[in-house]
Amino acid sequence: MGDQYPAFKAAAVQASPVFLNREATVDKACQLIQEAGRNGARLVAFPEVFIAGYPYWIWLDSPLKHDKWFSQLFKEAVEIPGPSTDALCRAAKAADIYVVIGVNERIPANMGTMWNTNVIIDRHGTILGKHRKLVPTFAEKMIWSRGDGSGMNVWSMDIGRLGTLACGENSNTLARYALLAQGEQIHVANYPSLGLGSQLGQNTWIHLRAGAHSCEGKVFTLVSTSTVNEEMVKMLGETEEKRQFMTSANAYSAIYGPNGEVLASIEGEEGIIYADVDIELEIPRKQWHDIIGHYNRFDVLSLNLNKDADQPVRFLTNRPSASDAEAAASEAIAQLLEQIQADQHELRKAVDILAQQLGQQQT
Repeated sequence: MGDQYPAFKAAAVQASPVFLNREATVDKACQLIQEAGRNGARLVAFPEVFIAGYPYWIWLDSPLKHDKWFSQLFKEAVEIPGPSTDALCRAAKAADIYVVIGVNERIPANMGTMWNTNVIIDRHGTILGKHRKLVPTFAEKMIWSRGDGSGMNVWSMDIGRLGTLACGENSNTLARYALLAQGEQIHVANYPSLGLGSQLGQNTWIHLRAGAHSCEGKVFTLVSTSTVNEEMVKMLGETEEKRQFMTSANAYSAIYGPNGEVLASIEGEEGIIYADVDIELEIPRKQWHDIIGHYNRFDVLSLNLNKDADQPVRFLTNRPSASDAEAAASEAIAQLLEQIQADQHELRKAVDILAQQLGQQQT
């Protein structure tokens, strides 16, 4: 019969946050987690920075006019861990479901920096890790700092090995390959609904990226995208041009199989889509092209991944480092061994002399 591989139902959420309201959005997320769990899903994906919303104002006004909105977003940002993630963890445990959700992240020691972060929670209500978006896209640099390689991970679960990237990162070939090379089997890609898509084809971009990643890596991909509601338009759309920008996007979420095929999709409205994921289906696909195995040339092509976490300060002391201490200990041991060998030599000489003296006395 051989080994058995995970098969389960996956879910992708397409919904609006309660804009710039952390507690209300967490409540909504918990309700959606419970709904997905009741419908038999073992994994649910949420949109980019679902808590507590995408900073659409960066595309609408000069950065000099952002102070009010930036401050509001910062005050509604999420600390990891913290009360918001505690609530999400409780919901995941109650629903017996894995959760990947986007948040605006802040840290207690800083009053002006945020990250675009995906949080990964297991079905027991434990935070497995987080991924910070490596490079904020274009005007997003006005809001979020860069992530680092410490979150470029693939997390092992009883449903398979999962990795995640946010929005434009899914066009970064090296970032996607770094996850595949760590054995990724399930990929979560999340997005906002962005008005630029009316000219540049955001939904087409999403479809091409997700289908390509699934086809190249022979993995399942969950795409989760937020929607724009009337409350958000009223808050930010004080001119007809701004209202048009806010409403011109048409959100698209989908689940893709390991051939790049669409298993389920939703466009425009809020909802949760579901699809069956069978990890075993990846095996025959990889027989043809396994780019992290037989279908590559690692002697010709290679990738370096720096997983060190960025730190604002590294504290130094006058105490010797571990390596210095080890070197000093090794030198002391060598000197001791040398002394012991010298003492043994002198001892043998003394024994020889004593033996000679005893021999002379006996004769």
